[in-house]
Amino acid sequence: MNETLHPPYPILIVDDEESILLSIDTTLRMAGMNNLLTCSDSRLVMDIFSKQVIEVLLLDLSMPHITGKELLERVSHDFPDVPAIVVTGAVDVDTAVLCMKSGAFDYVIKPVESDRLVTSVNRALAFKELKRENFALKQHILSPSLENPKAFSEIITNNKKMLSIFQYIESIAQSSQGVLIRGETGVGKELVARAIHRISGLTGQFVVVNVAGLDDNIFSDTLFGHVKGAFTGADQDRPGMIERASGGTLSLDEIGDLSPASQVKLLRLLQEGEYLPLGMDVHKKANARIITSTNMDLWALQKAGKFRKDLNYRLRTHRIYIPPLRERLDDIPLLTEHFLEQAARSLKKPTPSPPKELFTLLRNYTFPGNVRELQAMVFDAVSTHKSGILSLEAFKNHIRTYRKREHGEAEISEETSPAEDGDLIIFPSKLPTIKKATQLLVEEALKRADSNQSIAAEMLGISQQALSKRLKKKSGKGD
Repeated sequence: MNETLHPPYPILIVDDEESILLSIDTTLRMAGMNNLLTCSDSRLVMDIFSKQVIEVLLLDLSMPHITGKELLERVSHDFPDVPAIVVTGAVDVDTAVLCMKSGAFDYVIKPVESDRLVTSVNRALAFKELKRENFALKQHILSPSLENPKAFSEIITNNKKMLSIFQYIESIAQSSQGVLIRGETGVGKELVARAIHRISGLTGQFVVVNVAGLDDNIFSDTLFGHVKGAFTGADQDRPGMIERASGGTLSLDEIGDLSPASQVKLLRLLQEGEYLPLGMDVHKKANARIITSTNMDLWALQKAGKFRKDLNYRLRTHRIYIPPLRERLDDIPLLTEHFLEQAARSLKKPTPSPPKELFTLLRNYTFPGNVRELQAMVFDAVSTHKSGILSLEAFKNHIRTYRKREHGEAEISEETSPAEDGDLIIFPSKLPTIKKATQLLVEEALKRADSNQSIAAEMLGISQQALSKRLKKKSGKGD
């Protein structure tokens, strides 16, 4: 397996002393950076820049032939997007000021301290990545078309909100920073995570782990693996999911359910890029991008003391919120047609034709289970379908069942009055009469149902016969 390069373009280290080059190269490699170039002759630097994209430049200030100051000024002028870190033996303020005026991103004093050097380089890499992401986002704003439409082929939508999310995904997909995907159950968070992986350019696997209900030991074993003898029954080494996802993407679902102890371990993985398999006393380096998703409000969990503040901020460098299906009603016909074909293939049946009233019925349902719930409704309807136009009954039964379970409504009968939900009604200062309120409610239901009495009756929680009786009574009085 080819080793994944980090960073994607080389860090160029320039110093006339071979021992310094070796020391810096070793320090950065131990910190997980493996894409490095070294140069001991300052006269070759600009030629390297002309042939190779450079991510970060580390530059000695005092060199023969062409000084570091001269090189710094040239690079800053010709390649202003490349952050340059000056490595100097001078510790005076004047030198530091000179470096910054000449375009340096930072400077490090010799003899080089490993932690100081790694911190500086990581800051420079983050700065370069942020500039790249900002440029990509700006390009998408100017040109709204998608560059990678095939990457989103599993997500059936023509909704403007969703398409804008796709554009944002394209702009951040190649970032190494964390992505937090939020959305209700069933909106398609895993499909979005897969799309990010497809566009990322990563060559490793896409690995999904649902962390809901995992205690700390199972979480550690699942994610980090174990060595032989780590616990009773561990008769051989077993790599964790983070190793399986090496060079690729690890997607952690239901992150809001993570235990406090596991949150600490995940934070270290994100901050330091290292983890500790069970039974091992030496940390291993991670080489996978991490995407997390949740249907919970992490801010609310943080406020309640159930989620770490530092982990919350670490996860949400890039944030994606997927709107629920009730906020993208224009997708319902498209999704329904897709699921009808999918169900027919799966059940080896001809694809049934939906009745024209179906989309009106579905647009007036809240879909607490979102796209996944719609898929289940369609599969259930197709499984009982015989021939001709698809029946509405399976869909109506599903909606009735939800209403009874969630709102405790009685069985529908001829005499059942329209369902009332005080939380959904805003009364004017002058209350309407019962008769007037009922009339307005019926009129609104008919309006939402496109004058379909059957669907309006379902919305009101009464039978179609009861609604028809009310309408005849109203018409007979000439109101």
